[in-house]
Amino acid sequence: MVAASSPSPSTAVASSSSSPSSATPDASASSALTAPAQAPAAADQPAFAEKEKLIVFDTTLRDGEQSPGVTLTVGEKVEIARQLSRLGVDVCEAGFPVASPGDFEAVARIAKEVGPLTEHRKTGKPMIIAALARAVETDVRRAYDAVRHAPLHRIHTFLATSDLHLTHKLRISRDQCVDRAERAVKLAKSLGCQDVEFSPEDAGRSDRAFLCRVLEAVIDAGATTLNIPDTVGYNTPDEFGALIRHLIRNTRGAEKVVWSTHCHNDLGLATANTLAGIANGARQVEVAVNGIGERAGNTALEEVVMAVHTHAATSPVYHTIDTVQLFATSQLVTKRTGMPIQPNKAIVGANAFAHESGIHQDGVLKHKATYEIIQPETVGTPSNSLPLGKHSGRNALRARVERLLGPDAFAKHFAPPNPAASDPAANPANQQPNPFDNLFAAFKRLADSKKSAVDDANLAALVDATLGVAVADPAAAVPPRFRLRAVRVHNNSDARATASVVLVDAEAEDHAAAEVEDAATGASAVHAVVRAVDRVAGIDARAVRVMYHVFPAPVADAGNVAAAVWIRDDNSSSGAAEKQEARRAAPTPPLLVAEPPETSSEAVATGRGQDADVVVAVARAYVDAVNRYLARRVGKVAGATA
Repeated sequence: MVAASSPSPSTAVASSSSSPSSATPDASASSALTAPAQAPAAADQPAFAEKEKLIVFDTTLRDGEQSPGVTLTVGEKVEIARQLSRLGVDVCEAGFPVASPGDFEAVARIAKEVGPLTEHRKTGKPMIIAALARAVETDVRRAYDAVRHAPLHRIHTFLATSDLHLTHKLRISRDQCVDRAERAVKLAKSLGCQDVEFSPEDAGRSDRAFLCRVLEAVIDAGATTLNIPDTVGYNTPDEFGALIRHLIRNTRGAEKVVWSTHCHNDLGLATANTLAGIANGARQVEVAVNGIGERAGNTALEEVVMAVHTHAATSPVYHTIDTVQLFATSQLVTKRTGMPIQPNKAIVGANAFAHESGIHQDGVLKHKATYEIIQPETVGTPSNSLPLGKHSGRNALRARVERLLGPDAFAKHFAPPNPAASDPAANPANQQPNPFDNLFAAFKRLADSKKSAVDDANLAALVDATLGVAVADPAAAVPPRFRLRAVRVHNNSDARATASVVLVDAEAEDHAAAEVEDAATGASAVHAVVRAVDRVAGIDARAVRVMYHVFPAPVADAGNVAAAVWIRDDNSSSGAAEKQEARRAAPTPPLLVAEPPETSSEAVATGRGQDADVVVAVARAYVDAVNRYLARRVGKVAGATA
């Protein structure tokens, strides 16, 4: 650890502003994470004078989105960022602004809209909004332009330091590496950003002496946080803990900065390595919700937080995360990214608090602590004391949905329509359906298709899919233009299929015209459904290519399936005219793919949906993708250009 006479790692980023409202963009983030002399007293986290604040740096929206097959819209990123603020995350890495116009827009919107928020935050201070930048001038300037609107903001710049990367990827010398890192940090500081983080990429495989040299240079240049990545998940806990300890002890100026960890899970050791880093002096952890990220993923936020929480009496750090929000945050991320959560996933998995063994059940019934080290309610996992099934009535469903959303959000989204407006005799042309009727009908269909009860995870997905209301953040949900009301498919003996769909158009001028039905034939059931949706939505099948992928539903039981759909706009690629001409004679049916395709192109719109039926799941996903595709064309989502 750092000498007692020196500033502790958690207090190193200290500077001027006294409150978020008085903070200026140029000198704001510094004082945001200054740890008090004593941890806040709480029943489940005893206060100890020697405890230091653990800074939770969430990279779900940056490294997490780099998971294969994951593409988030600007709106979805803002929605998740709001939930991260509510969760109590200290630093939100909102994206990589130089990567695309869409990424820049997302980071800028998060900085403006989420950056000032303090509601429900234990610290009373807003999140620091961070942006990633390579150690390149254009990247650093672009990052600053995106985050500068947030009251508390940070530039996170990085450069590889291992000889493997220097020789084969960057093709620069060690001296050039030191110079480039130093210049990047100085540039960030010169722009007026007082909170600058530096990461030596592949630190886990870098020469330690050289690593100390690079870190000393960036400290002298003004870096306030040093993040040590195990970029490829190579280290073991003993190795990584020893690395953190060595760097703190042998880097000149170590007492001036916060030391951070960023561990990947290639060997399944990300959480263990992160905890080893904390034990050896790290006071910031870079994590992602559900552990999503490149390859095998990042350290899971919920695992580190609950490890510290559960061992509060002996941990050297305390956190200010609202653990009750962990389940809702996890569900929102899995729904928006389409990445399933394995049932036995720690903390947020479907089986995390399930007991099937007779011995375990007997113990839990007698005393929960016999086999549960964490109470489900501590992490916000809902209890299913009121089972819902096909025989359940409106009142039971209403009570459960109101508990999930909260009374205010429930009243907002499910209030009965104006009786006069919904009376066919009084106003037949503008009859308004009761939104709760739609949900109840969808619930009955789901209950009829399930052998087990409809649990809260199923219900949360149903509310979101049916009415566009996110359980994690019902206030932020924005209804899409089209919503799938019904789909019917008939397979003919001549290998052709016929499908009819009913879509509800939110932009219809009157309610009588809101429901639009059309039909089409195709080479398969999915092909017919896609063509029918195209007819309603006005999609030119000659200009797009559709791919879809089917997998177990991330927020439902094993009997349900989910689908992901990708619409690639060939109008934006070379040879677009030739491709359209070729499709005039033979339009390409949707392509079933075994793995998610590369979605880095801005010409790709993604959609996700789930249902008990595979074809209906694909239909829901395709309608979702169509909404994004249409929104993109008018510049509403990530990747849009003027």
